[in-house]
Amino acid sequence: MARWQSLAAAAAAAAVVLSGLLYRRKCARLTARVRELEDSLADAAEKAAAERRGRVRAQQSLRKALSEQEATPNKEKPAKAASSYPMAPIGTVQSCFSTRNGTPRQPLVVPLARATVVLNPARVPAEALEGLASYSHCWILYVFHLNTDLDKMWKDPARSKLKAKVRVPRLKGGKMGVLATRSPHRPNPIGLSVAKVEAVDGHAVLLSGVDLVDGTPVLDIKPYLPYSDSVKGAAIPNWLEVDGALAVESIHFSERFIYSLSDCWVHVKKQTLYASADEFQDLIKEVLSWDIRSLSQRIRPHQVTLEHETDNYASKSDKDYRKKEDCEVTDSCSAVAYHLHLEGIDVSYKIDENSNIVVDNAALLHSAANQNRCCYLTWRDKLSTP
Repeated sequence: MARWQSLAAAAAAAAVVLSGLLYRRKCARLTARVRELEDSLADAAEKAAAERRGRVRAQQSLRKALSEQEATPNKEKPAKAASSYPMAPIGTVQSCFSTRNGTPRQPLVVPLARATVVLNPARVPAEALEGLASYSHCWILYVFHLNTDLDKMWKDPARSKLKAKVRVPRLKGGKMGVLATRSPHRPNPIGLSVAKVEAVDGHAVLLSGVDLVDGTPVLDIKPYLPYSDSVKGAAIPNWLEVDGALAVESIHFSERFIYSLSDCWVHVKKQTLYASADEFQDLIKEVLSWDIRSLSQRIRPHQVTLEHETDNYASKSDKDYRKKEDCEVTDSCSAVAYHLHLEGIDVSYKIDENSNIVVDNAALLHSAANQNRCCYLTWRDKLSTP
């Protein structure tokens, strides 16, 4: 009996030894495999780094060669502009402002001014917007695409004559260096605006407080950082410190306007960014709280029309619809009627010499029909307040 117990113990001990040996061999094989994978990964990383260094050197050489070529005079060929950096828009703005006329001169001046930035899914995946909704505001970089001299500036920049000085509304006709202003007519027609982030959904961002016209191409979106973007004690020129220089005295809505707006709202409510006609009326009041007329219109209101400022920025359907002028003299009151296009609605108003405004009528624009746009219903569930 003792002999069998001894044999059993010996067999058990041998099994333990064998198991330990097999385990160590397996660990050794796994360790060797891990080392092989680590070496392979290191080789791949080094190869990728070498390729990247090669691309950088090639790009630097190309830029140097192009610079030398541009610096070398050639009498047979016209002079070319310096190195360019072509950019393509990443998205487009769907704004409540149909034309430039009425679009605020600065951002956040009209808190109710809303727009949707719709990104191009072929260029920017929806994941690129992940985290943006956590910020209260963002920067929008865009192109002043409605400048009338864009084609000349881009196709033949050498012959494009840049105006070094531009007229400033607050200076009542006085001029200032273009780089000391926010004028859209710049050496490079790039705009920068800050806006409030209301909601993010897929490839779209809902913004408020915008100063962007409908159809604006967007180059980039960056989050607003208060600790670095807000400069404490920043100084501005004296002519910008005049408070209320363009503010109007009062705004009144006529009964005719209230009735005509309710009629228009039936047709646009499914494609507008506003919850109701009352909220849209509040938008009109905010837009008109500043005198949006040009300097020439304020000086000679009966002789100047808005056509030269707005027709270049309106769609063809807008132009076909309104062959009338954007500001017209009415016989009944001998006052000028101005037109403001918001959310597919033509809002007409009058302003007297004391800056008192009467919003007189609302009419549906032909361009408002069959528009595939983000609307209030798109964002309703994501907005914190109705």
